[in-house]
Amino acid sequence: MVTISRRQFVLGTAAAGVASLASRVGWAAEETPSAKRKGSDIVTLGKGGIKTSILGIGTGTHGGNDQRALGEVGFTKLVRHALDCGIRYIDTADMYRMHYLVSTALKGVSSDKYFIQTKTQAKHPEVAKVDIERFRRELGVQTLDTLLMHCMTKGGWDTDMRPVMDVLYDAKEKGRVRSVGVSCHGFPPLVTSSECDWIDVHLVRINPFGDMMDDKPEKVAAEIKKMHDLGHGVLGMKIFGETGFDSPEKRLQSLKYVLGLGTVDAFTIGFTSTEQIDETLGMIEQATA
Repeated sequence: MVTISRRQFVLGTAAAGVASLASRVGWAAEETPSAKRKGSDIVTLGKGGIKTSILGIGTGTHGGNDQRALGEVGFTKLVRHALDCGIRYIDTADMYRMHYLVSTALKGVSSDKYFIQTKTQAKHPEVAKVDIERFRRELGVQTLDTLLMHCMTKGGWDTDMRPVMDVLYDAKEKGRVRSVGVSCHGFPPLVTSSECDWIDVHLVRINPFGDMMDDKPEKVAAEIKKMHDLGHGVLGMKIFGETGFDSPEKRLQSLKYVLGLGTVDAFTIGFTSTEQIDETLGMIEQATA
């Protein structure tokens, strides 16, 4: 998730490609089999079958402060630009305090045009039940596309969190949630995650520089491969660290690395301007050319 000035973020070569990047991609589009990818390409998140775009927009930069600072008008402009570019994935969480802005930005947009992932910090099953109903109401949806248990910090969390896991699974069985999963902060919980078949979707911090990650890139990548081999969906975060790195060259290097792993289905980046979206779309094509 990034906070970068327009001067820092925009590549001179990216501007020329903005028009071609802005074409809409149908939600039911077939996945692209070629090596060259676009951020708007549609992928399937593991055996759960949820489809989304490779690139997603995050709403939690510095705890959501950066996206909330855009206000309703600014954030809606960002989301609508992303949709116009074929981006379908919106990543949020209860702790970011962004549900209202996400719902407002998507007002009037057909639900088959976007995929929302949100997260609960509930540690008690009754709190999880309340969260599910509140999230559905706040986001204005009948079914939550993906609901994650947010920020697991200990190995063996699958034992400690079993009552909450049961609530989320029950909600999935009843059609209130389509997919369940976790995000982790720390390598021991990540290892637990890679061995847990309750999970449909993982959200994992990954970049080649080890910035804001759970361990060295090669160790994290090995756990991601385990997740992928189990047929789970893998979503990347911190692709540009927390600050966007200090150069477009590093951002391009990170995209090449993550896309080159072949085990990260899609990823989220915390944009704060349409120019950042355009640059990243251009870089994805460049990284996979």
